[in-house]
Amino acid sequence: MHILFATSEAHPLIKTGGLADVSGSLPAALQKLNPDVRLVLPAYRAVLDRLDAVRVVARVAVPGVKEPLRILESRMPDSDVALWLVDAPVLFDRAGAPYSDPEGRDWPDNALRFASFCRAVVELASDRCGLGWRADVVHCNDWQTGLVPALLSLEAERPATVFTIHNLAYQGLFGREAFDALRLPERLWGIDGLEFYDNLSFIKGGIVYADHITTVSPTYAEEIRCAEYGNGLDGLLRHRADRLSGILNGVDTDSWDPAQDPYIPHHFTAAKLAGKTQNKLALQKRMGLTPRDDIPLFGLVGRLVHQKGVDLVIEALPRLLAREIQIVALGTGERELEAALKAAATRHLDQLAVHIGYSEELAHLIEAGSDLFLMPSRYEPCGLNQIYSLRYGTLPVVRRTGGLADTVVDADAKTLRAGTATGFVFDRPDADSLADAVERALAQYADPAAWQTMMRTAMAQDFTWEHSASQYLDLYRQAIADRNP
Repeated sequence: MHILFATSEAHPLIKTGGLADVSGSLPAALQKLNPDVRLVLPAYRAVLDRLDAVRVVARVAVPGVKEPLRILESRMPDSDVALWLVDAPVLFDRAGAPYSDPEGRDWPDNALRFASFCRAVVELASDRCGLGWRADVVHCNDWQTGLVPALLSLEAERPATVFTIHNLAYQGLFGREAFDALRLPERLWGIDGLEFYDNLSFIKGGIVYADHITTVSPTYAEEIRCAEYGNGLDGLLRHRADRLSGILNGVDTDSWDPAQDPYIPHHFTAAKLAGKTQNKLALQKRMGLTPRDDIPLFGLVGRLVHQKGVDLVIEALPRLLAREIQIVALGTGERELEAALKAAATRHLDQLAVHIGYSEELAHLIEAGSDLFLMPSRYEPCGLNQIYSLRYGTLPVVRRTGGLADTVVDADAKTLRAGTATGFVFDRPDADSLADAVERALAQYADPAAWQTMMRTAMAQDFTWEHSASQYLDLYRQAIADRNP
């Protein structure tokens, strides 16, 4: 099976979020099961700076760009996955992030940038670049690739298409004038096409035209069919429910392994947990907290935004810090949430430590050294940090939504008796429900033997990419069989 995996970011080359982790790991896992996987990515400046061996293999002319796009060929670092890069300096050779300028504002020509990328993907998939390779299935990811299924739907003979929604809140919306400027076929406009309340919606291209739609967890696949989580597209997703499913993301178990993690000072396993206590003391010292192995230490790593429920943590702090606990937080996000966390840290110097920014090394140390992990998201398509936490015996406190519901088993009387509990789950997105879950966690922490049992159960969970990749291969075969004419 010839698989073309189209994405706008892929770790370790370029990353803004979980999409990059998936795109860096899933193709490599697929490659182990199926030997012909190609990944295609825009040739951002940052990507070219990270690659040594790159060669030009083709050129593609697309509407709206004066010079032909160059197709570059390389390999993904640390894997055998072939990499194609769509190179257009006028579109991608820029400072800043993939989607925004150095000040954080969306690039005003994002519609042209990613429409051009999609058109190049279509040419590659259809073997019109002179490379002698044609895709059987094109796996597209998020709005930046949403036009690929739409454009391929116009082909007389085409590969099957799979479209994965990583976060429905980001849809790639542009005015009608963008549709005209991109010279897209008029037949793609309309309520049954790319139109979304008189705007051009890139993500609708994937949802309407793909042979199969996936999300990154089974629960999120159900949630986005409801108005609360559907972002205005729930009706369309209900209409396509027979072609919609959820496959849980895996994690890179080589990068996130407490037995050999190069970022942490003390390695440990479920059988030998002493190293975890040493990491806890190292983390407390690093963050300016009094090193104590007997006090419950909570970690928080991620975007400091309302989606992640960070405001709930802030609102719950008076109740949480009334208990003898410590909290360490790492991340960036909404300015008011950053400021509120920093202000709280100045008032509680020996209980709350906050690092605004990002550090891969510190993120690993927080996962390894914390006893519990706070992740009270309002919605969470999949989530990775709760899975990292499970691998490190750091029991998650999460809201029952999306991938959090699919990966964390609440510690209630039944699951504790059965030995299946791995964390603490609450339902309502409010500060009191979060604080109640923390109270349950602290009660469990007071019993060291029961706590270690939960830690070992958590560390035994299997969320490898190999399992997810096998499910995707089955889905690709189904998409080929179900391909719409």
